[in-house]
Formats: sequence, C-alpha cells, structure tokens
Amino acid sequence: MTKPELERYIAQYPDFPKEGILFRDISPMLASPEAMKIVIDILEAKIGPYMPDYFAGIESRGFLFSTLLAKIFNKGSLLIRKPGKLPGNLIEESYALEYGVNTLTIQADTPIKGKRIVIIDDLLATGGTVEAAAKLLRRLGADPVATAVIIELAELKGRENIGMPLISLLKYDA
Repeated sequence: MTKPELERYIAQYPDFPKEGILFRDISPMLASPEAMKIVIDILEAKIGPYMPDYFAGIESRGFLFSTLLAKIFNKGSLLIRKPGKLPGNLIEESYALEYGVNTLTIQADTPIKGKRIVIIDDLLATGGTVEAAAKLLRRLGADPVATAVIIELAELKGRENIGMPLISLLKYDA
C-alpha cells in the first residue's frame, strides 16, 4: 500500500477541536484490517533496528499501536496517561499543545531503569507531548531511543523538538 493509498484512511475535520485546526483522524485506518496490517508491518520493520525493551503508548491512540507492537516484538507496553487515569504513585510532566496545555503521568514504580523505549503516538504536531513523555521516561532512568507516529504535521516542526529519531508514516505540511 502506497502513501496515497494509506492517506485515504485518514479523515479530515476542519475547526476541530477548535477553530483553525484541521484534525486528521485515524479512525478509518483503525476500522480497516488491510490498512492496519500495512501500518503495523511498516512500523515493525522501521522500529526493529532500535531494539526496544518496551513500547510507551501515549494516551490514547498511542496505546492502540504500542500494545500491538509489544506483542509482535514480545516486549512490554507502558501507559503514559493524562492526570486522573492511572492509580498509584505517579510522576507528571506538563507540556504545551498546538492549542493549549496538558499534563502526562506515568506510574513512579515502573521498572524501566536502563531500558530502551520506543514512544508511540498517533500524531506528532509541535512535539510537546512526545517531549513530555520522554522526560517522564528519563526521570525513571529509561532511554527513549525513538518515536513512531502515524501522522507528522511537518510545518509545526515537532521533529526538531523531540531530540530523538522519528518514524512517521504520513507527513503533512498543513
């Protein structure tokens, strides 16, 4: 499946979640077994050289891919979530979105010291979410070695802000 074929599984919603934002939705991709097989096969091939010990999925669409990849690689999947979604002792990191501010959390007792982590999310915009996730992982002694996303919004230059290799399947300038 080529990039134009994969792009047909991305829906676009202008002015969501607020005016001036063009939201690119992966829901049609998730609903297509053919598209998902291609996406996972591509990610598997591109992530393999990073030899991850764990995959860290960012809430919430990152979970969908991190758990599938963890199964394929026979590794664990970590949850990086918004406040109020995880139990136990947590550490948190705030970050700027392209349209606001948010916070991410991870359980403080996650045993990942010295482990290689690939961060997974559905979309990279400014890089704030991935950067916050990487900071959380580093605070626990882990080594975030790469990030993989389905969609990269290139004009927002998030790639320049994350400080690690980026795997993106679809790149949009606007």
